[in-house]
Amino acid sequence: MIDHHWFATLIVIPFLVPLGGAALTLVMGRSPRVQRAVTVVAISAAFVASCMLLYLTNRYGTYALHVGGWDGKGYSNGPLGITLVVDQLSSLMLVVSTAVLLCVVLYAVGQGIRDGTTEQPVSIFLPTYLALTAGVCNAFLAGDLFNLYVSFEVLLAASFVLLTLGASADRVRAGVSYVMVSMVSSLIFLAGIAFAYAATGTLNLAEMAIRLQDIPDGTKGALYAVLLVAFGIKAAVFPLSTWLPDSYPTAPAPVTAVFAGLLTKVGVYAIIRAHTLLFPGGSMDTVLLVAGLLTMLVGIFGAIAQSDIKRLLSFTLVSHIGYMIFGIALSSRFGLSGAIFYVAHHILVQTTLFLVVGLIERQAGSASLRRLGGLAASPLLAGLFLVPALNLGGIPPFSGFIGKVALIEAGVQDGSVLAWLLVAGSVVTSLLTLYVMARVWTKAFWRPRADAPEGDMADIGPSALVEETGDIAFGDRADVGRMPIGMVVPTLMMVVAGVALTLWAGPIFDFTNAAAADLTDSNIYLNAVLGGSR
Repeated sequence: MIDHHWFATLIVIPFLVPLGGAALTLVMGRSPRVQRAVTVVAISAAFVASCMLLYLTNRYGTYALHVGGWDGKGYSNGPLGITLVVDQLSSLMLVVSTAVLLCVVLYAVGQGIRDGTTEQPVSIFLPTYLALTAGVCNAFLAGDLFNLYVSFEVLLAASFVLLTLGASADRVRAGVSYVMVSMVSSLIFLAGIAFAYAATGTLNLAEMAIRLQDIPDGTKGALYAVLLVAFGIKAAVFPLSTWLPDSYPTAPAPVTAVFAGLLTKVGVYAIIRAHTLLFPGGSMDTVLLVAGLLTMLVGIFGAIAQSDIKRLLSFTLVSHIGYMIFGIALSSRFGLSGAIFYVAHHILVQTTLFLVVGLIERQAGSASLRRLGGLAASPLLAGLFLVPALNLGGIPPFSGFIGKVALIEAGVQDGSVLAWLLVAGSVVTSLLTLYVMARVWTKAFWRPRADAPEGDMADIGPSALVEETGDIAFGDRADVGRMPIGMVVPTLMMVVAGVALTLWAGPIFDFTNAAAADLTDSNIYLNAVLGGSR
């Protein structure tokens, strides 16, 4: 048996160490080297702790920590204070997320972090990034609705700062739009928390899951609908996804990468937790299946119409959220397993593609397909794009193909008309994703730059580029034509991680199957949190 002090120590590290690091880097704003060192060490510590939690939960099961020792046994309103819970799902999300956060911050450091002109060094980027890291990790560990709400608010505050770095008109406009949508989501979530507390008398997820069993079906359906709208906005589920393509593309490449890879998955995680723990039984399965199908198709059709790679990838991001919703809505162990695997796959691949776009901008001075061409002359850049692009498109034997096959098989096993429609929609979306990736490859890499309609405009200098596009430099744009090794290595690490997910797909699917089994048996979670007080 393991000493529970190990669990108790490890479970707080992924969010407490980055939070302390954020405070320290803010104080050390005049020492960029110290800021960078503290940031890398803090996120590395979170990653190591997450890996250990992954091993421990796989071996010993779910663990709950009542912060301050307030387990609340014998109290009518259930557990008091903050409860942190780690199971196989949350530990996997922690490992993938901290790995991505570490690679992206190394990329940002290699790019040269600036929030305006080259004379204006950033002192706020790294503290805000660490706060974002703490918010993401805390969301995966939250054992009560209010703690989850606090995590979302930390993400919102950090996101606004990161989106508006440089304070260009486009970035401020996108940041304000993002904040307005997120505020609406937060208000809806807060209303859902109030309704849930009024109905059950507790905000602890385990205690709430038990008390909801005695609540009338109509009330439960209304509570779930409110929470689903709040989480659906965060996850960019259609029709609540229109904000995303306008918000992400204007941000610097590292910010866009981490937002695209992680923030929407926090919303997906919240949907999984609510669907399996609080509202099991499939009351919203039909709604989720329809939303999943529309998310796939509307997102990918939007991608086809784009000429800017960032906006194109933002639309593919929306479309592939539909795959995850598909797996969740099937309410089966195999469907959940496929959804969890696809979440891990998509975090890695989508983040990698946005990092590659940052390299394309550094190499060619633009991310517009109307201005790009001839990038195949750089075999390294071509390879860094081609592998994750094929992975996203679902080409065998990559993890994208494996995840989609698992979801399709789960849909076939379900056998309902809606499930078959989702199977067809999944195939169509996969083929169209491959078409979109092939279009980027053909225009940006194979086509000569001289044949691009605006090919000569990508060669303008950095000052003219800022004047023309409004894109204030994030990093030294005078370096157009060079790819710093500090940007290439983290991107290569992400590509390797995506390939590793393919090579070890079997063991990883064994893990996601076990995680799905835990999710479908809520007693495992309830016993870990409430123990003998049930």
